Amino acid sequence: MRIVVFGANGPTGRLLVEQALAEGHTVTAVTRDPARFPLEHPALTVAEADVHDAAAVASVIAGADAVLSALGVPYGRQPITVYSDGATNILAGMRATGVRRFACVSSSALDPAAGPHGGFFFERVLQPVIVNVFGKQLYADMRRMEAIVSASEVDWTIVRPSGLFDAPGVSEYDYAERYTPGAFTSRADLANVLLRQATEDDYARKIVAVSTSAGAPTVRELIVKEALGKK
Repeated sequence: MRIVVFGANGPTGRLLVEQALAEGHTVTAVTRDPARFPLEHPALTVAEADVHDAAAVASVIAGADAVLSALGVPYGRQPITVYSDGATNILAGMRATGVRRFACVSSSALDPAAGPHGGFFFERVLQPVIVNVFGKQLYADMRRMEAIVSASEVDWTIVRPSGLFDAPGVSEYDYAERYTPGAFTSRADLANVLLRQATEDDYARKIVAVSTSAGAPTVRELIVKEALGKK
């Protein structure tokens, strides 16, 4: 299977490319700066394209069996359009080239009503500050992306992880439509769920959640590690 990965040079994207190659797929890793992409493999093509460039996006999609988007950007105060522009141009490229299967990364933070995740402090204090203050622009664009994707005619899946953290490999995780209870998702597990969408259609035209169920940090542990830089 030929899989095209957007956001391939991000932390989840690299894991997704590695896992896809390990499973024997042919992969096109799309990045704005191919010279900085660290992976090499006989079944790997590293392609240059900016998701804001519709023509470039369409050119790398042609001939694919599935398109997976691990696009991500840091929080910022300026308006963010990577997610919505990326979805618009990827979907247009898929229509132009006849590709049907698409999956992209969003966030469980967009749907707090789906169910509890990390207790009172996480749900009532930490997550609202992240979503409504630090990540206001980012999550607003994610919502635009979800609206664009869910209104499209392709066989889409939106994957919503919880708070992301690094782990040495794929572990035990919960994976279900709309809601899973965990507060955190390892990037390796997220990549694995994205890759599953290329070969499975159980969740076509659905929103799914994924959270790591074994070895995930507590809210306090992740704050200490990420915010204070301690192990």
